[in-house]
Amino acid sequence: MTLIRIAKSWEIPESHATPEAAFFNRRRFLKTLIGAGIGAAILPVTGCENNSEIQTGSISGTYPAYPNLNINPNFAKVDRPITEEFLSSKYNNFYEFGGTKSIWKKAQSLPTDNWKVEVSGLVNNPRTYDLDDIQKNFPLEERIYRFRCVEAWAMAVPWVGFPMKLLVKDVEPKSNAKFVRFTSFYDPKITPGPGFWAAGYPWPYTESLRIDEMTNDLAFFATGIYGHTLPKQHGAAIRAVIPWKYGYKGAKSIVKIEFLDKQPATFWNTLDSNEYDFEANVNPNKPHPRWSQATERLMGEGPSFSWEKRPTLPYNGYGEYVGHLYKI
Repeated sequence: MTLIRIAKSWEIPESHATPEAAFFNRRRFLKTLIGAGIGAAILPVTGCENNSEIQTGSISGTYPAYPNLNINPNFAKVDRPITEEFLSSKYNNFYEFGGTKSIWKKAQSLPTDNWKVEVSGLVNNPRTYDLDDIQKNFPLEERIYRFRCVEAWAMAVPWVGFPMKLLVKDVEPKSNAKFVRFTSFYDPKITPGPGFWAAGYPWPYTESLRIDEMTNDLAFFATGIYGHTLPKQHGAAIRAVIPWKYGYKGAKSIVKIEFLDKQPATFWNTLDSNEYDFEANVNPNKPHPRWSQATERLMGEGPSFSWEKRPTLPYNGYGEYVGHLYKI
């Protein structure tokens, strides 16, 4: 009898993955620099250079911020190149600072010192965590996830953080908790939004998940990226990463997490529920009112960025993990 083995979603063809030699040579190169006492000085410079040997792949263990970082083997590869950091760090959505993609400079005004996250609502153990608490309570790991924007562009990013289900276990939601709401940092003097009309928007930015979504193995809180602490434009000091959903579901710069018994209002769904539905699962068969979602543009390097067009994967390729959560 011939056995037919069905590959898991993370077991992709070797031709699609970052070459192993490049992956580990890059780590050894950076560790050598740090050992020589010059790594910390040159890393910010190399981060802005167009150098695929420096930028491609994971950089676990190469930065003092995460000296003992573990790589989750289930999420160590994806079916596309890792997006170079000098690209992903300069092409962002962060609506609190403006409506363009080039808001990374404005986002540097975000105050991240002494960051705290309040967890409240329908929980037995309400907590307020600072970043030291997070690192002590929740073992950090690296996961490489596909990232898909509702605007039909895509990346692949190596996040550093911990599964959301660990926080859920720590605070012990009550039996009537059905949803969780994430609230982002907001101060109109610092986060003016995308123009004068933003004053009428439903600030602060909020997003929400069902509890069964939050406790799924994929749901992730990120405190770092590319092996170092999370830059402000990516949502420092802590953000949500839900890779089977469109990017707007991943609240940035979270200051409050509330467990609730009813579905709460959320920012984009309140503004336009026709364009931004609450569930927001990546779905090639459900077009946005103004464009198709059947394909995506994968960010790459080149003049003004080069964009490889690919078919959109249902649930962004993570259906094996999350398909059972939804009715077809």
